Amino acid sequence: MMQDDQKERLVILIVDDIPDNIHTLSGILSDDFRIKAATNGPKAIKIANTIPKPHLILLDIMMPDMDGYEVCNRLKSNPFTTNIPIIFVTAKTDTVDEQKGFELGAVDYISKPVSPPIVLARVKTHISLYDQNLALSGQVRQRTEQLEKSRLEIIQRLGRAAEYKDNETGMHVVRMSHYSALLAQQLDVSADWVELLFHASPMHDIGKIGIPDHILRKPGKLDPDEWEIMQKHVSIGGDIIGGSDSELLQMAQDIALYHHEKWDGSGYPHGLEGEQIPLSARIVAIADVFDALTSERPYKHAWSVDDAKSFLQQQSGKHFDPNLVSIFLEKTSDIVKIKESFKDEE
Repeated sequence: MMQDDQKERLVILIVDDIPDNIHTLSGILSDDFRIKAATNGPKAIKIANTIPKPHLILLDIMMPDMDGYEVCNRLKSNPFTTNIPIIFVTAKTDTVDEQKGFELGAVDYISKPVSPPIVLARVKTHISLYDQNLALSGQVRQRTEQLEKSRLEIIQRLGRAAEYKDNETGMHVVRMSHYSALLAQQLDVSADWVELLFHASPMHDIGKIGIPDHILRKPGKLDPDEWEIMQKHVSIGGDIIGGSDSELLQMAQDIALYHHEKWDGSGYPHGLEGEQIPLSARIVAIADVFDALTSERPYKHAWSVDDAKSFLQQQSGKHFDPNLVSIFLEKTSDIVKIKESFKDEE
């Protein structure tokens, strides 16, 4: 229940082309609310888009130039004003008129001539509902953010678990996810897509959990039978991640399945070529290989950044998407910053 000092701060916008009607409604509500007024639709829309925006709008329908229906439609089409409750105050009381108003997003109708007790009661009811909805929306948003954070932490830790099973370190998935995001930021994709890629890429080798240690940790070259088993980590990863309606996990599955496909069709598991390979997997392939080359492993020394860049150039159009390679190499200074920021622990 609202306290008096809270109600005094709440803003009601009254919209009517007849000043006497505004005066009447203002007289009913001014003891409890701060009143703003507009005598036409454009002015009402302008006031509704200012801060503090109205907590509720009392809107006449029959106005010249822009009627109340059009005002309501424009307010509901604007993300900034779409949640403001609108009550039509009008002499038009036909069922068809009321239906049209509700379809446009109005929450209530008050008939003219107005009854002061009804006006005050309806306004207070809808403001209370508005405040409750805001509070519930805030709680839902907070809980959703908590769940999203927990989900991302689980995904990142699963990605690191796969790397620790291999001869790689947990920092590999951190670096390559940053490399992947850096490359994606240069493309014509949305910021949301870049964020999905950043969080999905650590799952690229999750299927290694299902590969025997004697193969994963073999210091020398794998024989043909061992290599066949090793290649199964992509399908294992796809099975682990698959079956979700989450955009994040769907992208993670694409990456797990296809990041070993090659631009020229010589990769695995399906021999896809060119743009048949999902963009996310093509990006991760570059980031993954670059980081593997420039990182120290028990079985190899770290390559220099220049040597790794030369390898990417040599494999452009063969292993890797040539356009993505060019874009990636243009960001060398940023790549080095990422490499230095997330070093492996000694």
